[in-house]
Amino acid sequence: MSSRVALSVDQFYRPQPGGIATYAAGLVRGLRELEWGDGLVGVAPRGEVPTALTALSLRLSRAPVSSRLLVRLWPYWPLGVPRDATVVHATSMAGPFAGGAGGSRHSVAVHDLLWRDEATSSTPAGVRFHERRLALIRHRHDLVVFTSSPGLTARLAAEGIDEARLHPVRLGVDDEVAPAPAARVRAALVEAGVDGPYTLYVGTREPRKNLDRLVAAHRLARARADDVGPLVMVGPLGWGDVGSDDAVVLGTVARSLLLGLYREAAVCAYVPLAEGWGLPPVEALHLGSRVVVSTPTPSVSGRDGAITVDPHDVEAIAEGLVRALALPDDDVARARRRAAVADLTWRNCALDHLAGWS
Repeated sequence: MSSRVALSVDQFYRPQPGGIATYAAGLVRGLRELEWGDGLVGVAPRGEVPTALTALSLRLSRAPVSSRLLVRLWPYWPLGVPRDATVVHATSMAGPFAGGAGGSRHSVAVHDLLWRDEATSSTPAGVRFHERRLALIRHRHDLVVFTSSPGLTARLAAEGIDEARLHPVRLGVDDEVAPAPAARVRAALVEAGVDGPYTLYVGTREPRKNLDRLVAAHRLARARADDVGPLVMVGPLGWGDVGSDDAVVLGTVARSLLLGLYREAAVCAYVPLAEGWGLPPVEALHLGSRVVVSTPTPSVSGRDGAITVDPHDVEAIAEGLVRALALPDDDVARARRRAAVADLTWRNCALDHLAGWS
């Protein structure tokens, strides 16, 4: 294959790589599935290669500076970008925005406008950074812009970005790791003091995720239907003052155990105040689980299978948990929920990108 796709992997070098690193890894896997693997190279900063990036077995082109400095310099210089790249893809608004061979295609993924949508999602410095990058993208008419969130294309068009440059893409769910057996899941829960049904939250623990209202709503729901069980939280601690109250906090767990926890949960709840996309409810539906999700979560917008609730209304969240628990959970119902997100694969994500690069 003569084409060379260079994509940024700087997100892996952050303390919490987050959803952008998941997207970058998924895109790599999807392109490999389409037999584009030999032409892929990751544009990386200086420093020790993180374990998650090593696991991708991706050839790297290293810039001579740290991740923090690289992000600041990418609007001006294509540091680390191979000269023979025919596609230069920024997996986030960090960049890079130039480089590669003459006539190469340049693109950027814009995942959200969260710094505007929810005050707790960004610091003042973060707001300034994102506004400057959005202005850069608006005025760089050669950049193809991929949008991963339903509704974001129209919002960016309203910002003055030509609609011909905007290409919606689907994100995906990984199937590379098998869910842990039920016995392994049960043993882990018993060790944490949970014996019986449980409600599962997966995600970073930070103000935007609305955990204070989820905890309050869960307490109301459990008083009405004891089978919602205790609230179990999985995921790293983010920033900000967030309490877990009487929830059982497991923190970060192995991928196989996480998938098993999704599958075995009585209900999976994800009710952020604002969201860029929202992988956890998609992963839960992919495993056939019952899901309660807030209306601002784009990943399941317009899809069957999940109960949606107002994230500002504790009573509505509680009612949603009780309603979800009453849904059928047999093989037919689980298959229906899986079908609702069946098109969200990394192969389709790669196909959407290839269409934009063509």
